[in-house]
Parts: sequence; C-alpha cells; structure tokens
Amino acid sequence: MPLKDERGLYYYPSMQTRDVRMYVREGETGAVEFRMWNAQHQEVWDKHEWIPFDVVKTAARMYKNETRNPLALYDEDVAKRLIEDERCGRIQ
Repeated sequence: MPLKDERGLYYYPSMQTRDVRMYVREGETGAVEFRMWNAQHQEVWDKHEWIPFDVVKTAARMYKNETRNPLALYDEDVAKRLIEDERCGRIQ
C-alpha cells in the first residue's frame, strides 16, 4: 500500500522494521530523490538533504563492505511507481 504523510511519499526499505521510512520525490531536474527518516534517530532527517539516485549509486560503488549492499535501501523502481501513482491521483 503506498504511503504518504506530511513529509511526502514513502516506502519501508526494510521488511523487518517500520521505524525506517524512505521518502521519495521527483527533483527539479526530474531525477528521483531519496531522504531517509528513522524513528530511533530523527536527527537523520534534519542533518541530511534529499539525495538524487545517481549520487546514491556513486557512493555505493565506493562502499568497501561486501557483506551489505547500501543500494538495498534505495529502490528506484518503487520510487518511480509512487511518484507516478501520486501524479495519476492514485495516492491522495
């Protein structure tokens, strides 16, 4: 079920918790942008701005820990679908 609140459109990037939300929007250039909110660490929202997906991909390539995939939190397909659903009026 698509979700929206006062911060905008979001999805849960982890099935294990509802404490983390990934907000999505279409940026000024048309690129998908992400911004994380964490109920346990609300300062994450305050300290970090919207991040374009291209920046996320670039940062992920520099990530050296092969046991975790940082891209797993950022789902461009889900983000695009949420944005499109809102544009078409399927999300109020």
